[in-house]
Amino acid sequence: LYFSAQEGILIFYHIKELQYEMKICADISQPISSLIFSPDYTSLLLVTDQGTVYSYKPAHSGEAVKLLDTSSSCFLAADFLTPGNNYCVSVTISGEVQVWSLEDGTFLSKLNLGTEVHV
Repeated sequence: LYFSAQEGILIFYHIKELQYEMKICADISQPISSLIFSPDYTSLLLVTDQGTVYSYKPAHSGEAVKLLDTSSSCFLAADFLTPGNNYCVSVTISGEVQVWSLEDGTFLSKLNLGTEVHV
């Protein structure tokens, strides 16, 4: 079970029967608004409401790597663009959908929906 604390800490709980172990995986120092696993469960996106997206690979147990920073206060959400784990799609409150490369955080494309987006 992966869990994010308010302070921007990614925590992993290994639960077996009535026992559990807790491990701190990453500290990104920004409140995490959502955690999204890739379709093959090899990568985890950590999304902040401030427009920063990090990648964490559970099998490698390394630090979270900053993929992109939209630096937008109107950032709403992000997710993997399937198939595969190579691209990310994000959306702003103003209705702008953006596509990013997860390899290096390169901005690739955008589409304006022409309407506000709400969760």
